[in-house]
Amino acid sequence: MSLSELEFQAQALGAAPAQVIEGRSQWRLTWSRLRRDKMAVASMIVIVVIAILALLAPVFASLLHHGPSQVFPNTGLSSTGGPVSPGTNGFYFGTDELGRDLLVRVLYGARISLFVGLSTTAIATVAGVAVGLISGFFGGLVDAVLARFIDTVLAFPFLVLALSLAVVFGPSLTIVIAVISFFSWAAISRIVRGQTLSLKENQYIEAARSLGASPWRIMFIDILPNIMAPVLVLATLSIPAAIVFEATLSFLGLGVQPPTASWGNILAGAQSYYQIAWWYLVFPAGALLITTLAFNLLGDGVRDALDPRTERIFAARKKRRRRIWAGGPAAAGIESLVAPASTDGPEEA
Repeated sequence: MSLSELEFQAQALGAAPAQVIEGRSQWRLTWSRLRRDKMAVASMIVIVVIAILALLAPVFASLLHHGPSQVFPNTGLSSTGGPVSPGTNGFYFGTDELGRDLLVRVLYGARISLFVGLSTTAIATVAGVAVGLISGFFGGLVDAVLARFIDTVLAFPFLVLALSLAVVFGPSLTIVIAVISFFSWAAISRIVRGQTLSLKENQYIEAARSLGASPWRIMFIDILPNIMAPVLVLATLSIPAAIVFEATLSFLGLGVQPPTASWGNILAGAQSYYQIAWWYLVFPAGALLITTLAFNLLGDGVRDALDPRTERIFAARKKRRRRIWAGGPAAAGIESLVAPASTDGPEEA
């Protein structure tokens, strides 16, 4: 290569604009990975649709002129006195044994389930994080007392407590939220305690102590942001558990009481009619199944997105797709043979 060519390349490189590499935060990386998970995106869409339908339940009731507790003995019951099938007399999901619109009641039941799931998860997350941080950071007698209390809560039979509270105070939505919150925070607290015990030994915590930072500042400013990833995953997975918990209590008569609509008490009312009215059981059970499945799949997607190792997995899949498209069928066959061996190789790391 001549000297003039070297000078020309040097001038071209000097005239080229410098590329600025922008750093991305952990949450931006997590969102980028989550968007590439088709199952998680589909689950989010399903959850948003269910939430919108639950919020618009009064609108559907007014458009159909069917209240959630309104009885229609003339149009909502068959000649034999049983529930009418879906599509009959304007009842798109059919009716229950009293002639009430099942579609409207399922939508109002979604409001109860989502409210209980979100509210109890918020209460349990705040309480679990606070107790876990205090227990793991201070250690000693404080840790011993709080750790044993956590173990006691995890070992306590929740149905016994729910039954006792329902007998003393009467079954209600407040009792449901209290019982679910009380038995949900302990699992989160145990995880937070373990993470705090590990993080408080790091050098940056010692540096914060040497600079005179208070224990509360270290806990909530230095440690808490570093344990938010497992807390977020646990919170996402706690929502479907709370929804199923509420449905179980309402099904047993310990939760939301009729005529207030809840998926649990709707299923309880369908026990004697599911053989002659399949819709009475299928629609509320299907709504419960779809909602809990969507939250569980979203929780799995969030857990994978928060794992840094998934970035290599996504990069490896993208690289294999590019090679297959570039090489054709022969490359596709070769890639299928070498894919298991190349997943953890140094090229993809």
